[in-house]
Amino acid sequence: MKATGIVRRIDDLGRVVIPKEIRRTMRIREGDPLEIYTNPDGEVIFKKYSPINELSDGALQAAEVISKLGGAPAVIFDKDHVVAVSGVSKKEYSQRRLSPALEDMLEKRSSYEYTDGTDIFRPVEGVQNHALTIFPIISGGDISGAVAFMASGDNEYVTENQTMLCKAAAMFLGKQIEQ
Repeated sequence: MKATGIVRRIDDLGRVVIPKEIRRTMRIREGDPLEIYTNPDGEVIFKKYSPINELSDGALQAAEVISKLGGAPAVIFDKDHVVAVSGVSKKEYSQRRLSPALEDMLEKRSSYEYTDGTDIFRPVEGVQNHALTIFPIISGGDISGAVAFMASGDNEYVTENQTMLCKAAAMFLGKQIEQ
């Protein structure tokens, strides 16, 4: 655990303000759920809650299935990081952050399809592969993450099959989170 040197007091309602610098660095936005942990040493730890991470095994299985059926690498994101990958090196994508462009797309609840070769979209910071298609995972009316097919050597443009698989996986994961 890393000390920040910032000290805050708890107000009369039991609230404490998380400084803006920390919220920005950790990508904590207004309304984001935080999980609270304690340990015997008296530490209280706040961790961003990710419903997709709760389904990490299911997300990995979904990525593996759609990757095999769609013939392209599949990536599943929560609102901040890559959660599951199939069909491509896990090391390359593991725990990478979403690009600001993908964060913006998710806030707008829009999807993406690479069809004409002009509008290249890179959803993962530090990864050069572009997306073929992306669909947001919506559960209970809230955005929880996204499902994407990524380009590789064999596939440059999205197919109708990949679009449908990506959309189905996003809808399936959204339903799983609601349960």
